[in-house]
Amino acid sequence: MVRVCKNLAMQPHRVVVLALDGVITMELGFPSRFLGHRSLLPGWPSAPAGSAPYDVRHVTLGDRPVRTSAGFDAAPTHSVDDLRHADTVIVCGFNDNPILTTGELSDELRAALDTVPASARWVSICTGAFVLAAYGLLDGRRATTHWMHAQEFRRFFPQVDLDPEVLFVDHGDVLTSAGNAAGIDVLLHLIRTDIGPQIANQVARGCVVAPMRSGGQAQFIERPVPQRLDGGLAPVRDWATRHLAESITLESAARQAAMSVRTFTRRFREETGQTFGQWLTGARIEAAKELLEGTDLNIESIAGRSGFGTSAAFRAQFRAGTGLAPAAYRATFSRAA
Repeated sequence: MVRVCKNLAMQPHRVVVLALDGVITMELGFPSRFLGHRSLLPGWPSAPAGSAPYDVRHVTLGDRPVRTSAGFDAAPTHSVDDLRHADTVIVCGFNDNPILTTGELSDELRAALDTVPASARWVSICTGAFVLAAYGLLDGRRATTHWMHAQEFRRFFPQVDLDPEVLFVDHGDVLTSAGNAAGIDVLLHLIRTDIGPQIANQVARGCVVAPMRSGGQAQFIERPVPQRLDGGLAPVRDWATRHLAESITLESAARQAAMSVRTFTRRFREETGQTFGQWLTGARIEAAKELLEGTDLNIESIAGRSGFGTSAAFRAQFRAGTGLAPAAYRATFSRAA
């Protein structure tokens, strides 16, 4: 991994935040909130003073106000010309922007991005990854974005290795993060990398957020299981979901569909984009999540009810699918009284 960030002790690191029409309001505020937090100053919290390590500037195309996702207009704090002197460029996520339906940059946006120095570091939050991908920064690279936009992203940018399961991906010179609050995680990661973990934890405490969620931790995605489609193999998915605690094989699923295993395998992948085994594991993980969140059943019982058999197999599969151990997931998301 190549780290392009210069020594922050020498002079403030210029962070230029690019806001486009439809910018997601809370993401627009994240960079100044975290990279500009007073806890970054020497002497915090008793007597913070001195120069801040980051110089955060918000810009827009043509220096025009942009309409935010909350419905009000936001004016830039600086000129878009500041992109010419950026050390780090952050592209915030957005809704209702043409790039989400075309996958293409406007001439004005491309011209603005062309002014960014070759040495700059790029960061996207949420759907900001569409901009980085359309500009060619993610070609042949692993990246992430908000899971709800994964299908469109893959359609527009097949050359990008999209991983919608993780919170952020760091290549050193280019970082992409998932939706909304994952922007906090990637910003704290920048501080941790640029300055150190103690300062990153200090900022997290000052902002009253969790100090560290690793980039590889899974986005907590609510995927309807089974997918409700008319006809097709939806009845088989319904059947499998009702019998998760039982032994379900590819052969038994094919029999339910009255198809050969070969035909069923092909049709299932066409409908879901997954193998039957991948889908079944995902369905069992979703069932286990519900039990972890809403009951006080022990791990062994949940393993049995969700079809994993042994608690060891359950722990291994659950961690592989979510990035967390079952106990850690329950501690974070439990709704049980």
